Amino acid sequence: MKLTLKVWRQRDAIDKGRLATYDVEADEDMSFLEMLDVLNERLILAGEEPVAFDHDCREGICGTCSMVIDGQPHGPQRATTTCQLHMRHYSDGDTIVVEPFRSGAFPVIKDLVVDRGAFDKVIQSGGYVSVNTGSAPEANANAVPKAQADRAFAAANCIGCGACVAACPNGSASLFLGAKLTHLGELPQGQPERYERVVNMVQTHEDAGFGGCTNTGACATACPKEIPLDVISQLNRDYLAATVGGKKKS
Repeated sequence: MKLTLKVWRQRDAIDKGRLATYDVEADEDMSFLEMLDVLNERLILAGEEPVAFDHDCREGICGTCSMVIDGQPHGPQRATTTCQLHMRHYSDGDTIVVEPFRSGAFPVIKDLVVDRGAFDKVIQSGGYVSVNTGSAPEANANAVPKAQADRAFAAANCIGCGACVAACPNGSASLFLGAKLTHLGELPQGQPERYERVVNMVQTHEDAGFGGCTNTGACATACPKEIPLDVISQLNRDYLAATVGGKKKS
């Protein structure tokens, strides 16, 4: 099929950037990233600068393939990362607009690549548990009720891609933050730092420049791993318990 791509090109963080138009031929069995590979091979052979974009596993696991396709983070398919989006969902003659994630907390590095180091800072501020070093603990030593285990597992599916931030009209990372807090908060291993964790991570979230949550739900709709929206409720409950309720360690 023949497609017209309008791709965001930006030399660096200072450059104003622009949309560049390219014609490309793609097979319906290609993934979206393979289609961009075809475009880049042609640009390189022509002596032009290839389009910079992030990718790693190309299996929907790492979350680095983040880009906005036709105004939607990761593209039009629900519960799908960009690398798992296939060209069979497009038709001959389609025009596709490809842009980077737009957020003040995710500055553009080049073309479609953004700096998501703010997520790393949020994790560093509280995404850990205290454990005793030495031999591995007995697997069944800490029994976890199935309902809590399932909820922790669902929250742990978050791959930190940032689609929630790109979709949110406020640029909030509350779904990401809620997923990380719920994952640890539902497990016994996460209890010692539970309330200290939420205060530290919320503060880092604000310091990084993310916006506030107004419960539009756009984040959960865009999430390729379908993180449930109610993790934000748990985030809010734990934060209130830690601050107003006084559960945070002094």
